[in-house]
Amino acid sequence: MKLGFIGLGVMGAPMAAHLVAAGHDVRGYDVSSAAGEKLEAAGGRAAGSVADAVAGAAVVITMLPNHPQVEEVVLAAGGVLDAAGPGTLLIDMSTIRPETSIAIAEAARGKGIRVLDAPVSGGQAGSEQASLSIMAGGTAEDFETAKPVLEAVGKTIVHVGPHGAGQVVKAANQLVVGGIYGLVAEAIVLLEASGVDAATGLDVLAGGLAGSRILELKRQSMVERRFAPGFRIDLHHKDMGIALAAARQAGVALPLTGLVAQLVAAGRAMGHGSLDHSALLKVVEQLSGRVPAEV
Repeated sequence: MKLGFIGLGVMGAPMAAHLVAAGHDVRGYDVSSAAGEKLEAAGGRAAGSVADAVAGAAVVITMLPNHPQVEEVVLAAGGVLDAAGPGTLLIDMSTIRPETSIAIAEAARGKGIRVLDAPVSGGQAGSEQASLSIMAGGTAEDFETAKPVLEAVGKTIVHVGPHGAGQVVKAANQLVVGGIYGLVAEAIVLLEASGVDAATGLDVLAGGLAGSRILELKRQSMVERRFAPGFRIDLHHKDMGIALAAARQAGVALPLTGLVAQLVAAGRAMGHGSLDHSALLKVVEQLSGRVPAEV
């Protein structure tokens, strides 16, 4: 299948490479020329513009940082909706506001272009291992068309509802992930302040009811204070804003989500925005007046 892929960053580059490996003809565009060169090294083709990437593609994938970039790439002159032909399937895998996904689907409908919002969970590791969880919003028919493409980059691939539903599920994912990181951070601080070896304590927690993917994958790096980004606090801060806005739109109260959002915002204000979101541990340590253990 001929695919256009726009956004070859930390997440998009490995995803595009997996699509090439699956046998698709992938033409990708990114504002960084180095990203295009990396795609070509993986067997894809670098495009000189959004329109160049989209021309003739049966499926177009966007993987961009936030809604302003998605709106610019999709809706602006020379963007996806201008360059794509009728019947093209646009799969936006960015994490953005549900209302933006709905607005894009409505704008695309008038041009005969089909749309799915299909944000992902799994971070950089999931992208590199083609093991992402993908939550798709749109029609069941378009989801079935997209599945062979999505299966090249993900393991858990679920149609969750109409346009915008994928973004709501992703917002729910991010509020849970942020909350667990905050609680694991508090557990580490409590264990260490009580003179208990945190690594041993978390090993026990990981084997019981408190076990989670975060404890499975991140407990050692958190105890060792290794915060190289798999998913940056800056991006999680953006996602928590989406979660709070979605809660307001739905008319529900999410008090713990609000607290987690403040912890993430504090991490960003402290200058930790470029670190992994597990660096919420640094926020909790500072609140407790504790000096991080030496590594």
